Amino acid sequence: MSLANLMARLEENRKRSVAKPKEVAVEVYDEVVALPNSSESVRPIPNVILRSALFGAIAKGRRPYLERVKVDSLGGIDMIYTGALLDQGDLDVWGAVLHLALAQEFGAECKVTAYRLLKLLGKTDTGKNRRILDKRISRLKATALQIGMGRYSYEGSLIHEVYRGQNERSERIYVIRLNSKLHVLFNGSQYTRVNWSVRQALHGKPLAQWVHGFYSSHARSYDFKVDTLHQLCGSRARSLPDFKKDLRRSLEAVACASTAEGKPLSYHLDGNLVKVKTTPSASQQRHLAKKR
Repeated sequence: MSLANLMARLEENRKRSVAKPKEVAVEVYDEVVALPNSSESVRPIPNVILRSALFGAIAKGRRPYLERVKVDSLGGIDMIYTGALLDQGDLDVWGAVLHLALAQEFGAECKVTAYRLLKLLGKTDTGKNRRILDKRISRLKATALQIGMGRYSYEGSLIHEVYRGQNERSERIYVIRLNSKLHVLFNGSQYTRVNWSVRQALHGKPLAQWVHGFYSSHARSYDFKVDTLHQLCGSRARSLPDFKKDLRRSLEAVACASTAEGKPLSYHLDGNLVKVKTTPSASQQRHLAKKR
């Protein structure tokens, strides 16, 4: 091979090595859905949240840090979580932030005073409550969540960004932004309008709050085993008999709070089987009518 041909071959190989790689078509399911409205008394929460152990039925106290831990959930949802163990109080705060976010363009910055946020949580504006609120918001910001739901998926934090400051009246404010991609959790109307009055009536009873959210997320009640509920709620009860006692007390608390709000709920424990009968919401009744 002549020197000229050799140089030409080398130049051709060089061009190939620096050529742009072929683009691979990746199908991204980013369907824009009509996001639900939220109100002071009824707040939409994604079913994937209510039917999992992400926000566990756990008591106050020290909590471990989890790294890429698979979260127990119902319905074939794949969920991987990194962050501090979350509880029902954290869900209260996230639900309040979600309530504010749904009142505007989803994913936009949301400005709210600490006073307003505490009021949404049914709490007084005290130094202690502000410190707890600060801690919960930071905990929600420092999360990494990976969810796979069939052809839809989400990976990101529960709170994308948060800034703290003061307004012109020297009031403590938060500037919070959720990831706009969180909308996929609402696809296909996969959310429940949780009665917030009932939930607040169950304050301080984490398992009762989890049970209320879980059963609210079903238009038609199903029977579940005690050990299934024990796994799904993330309870740290040391034994199944201990959990069953707490579950019975929690079901009674939910039944009383729901009935007081005009949403009768009844339950029956048949050995290891839990049978619950709820009052479907208006939207759930329409859903059941469509299926019929």
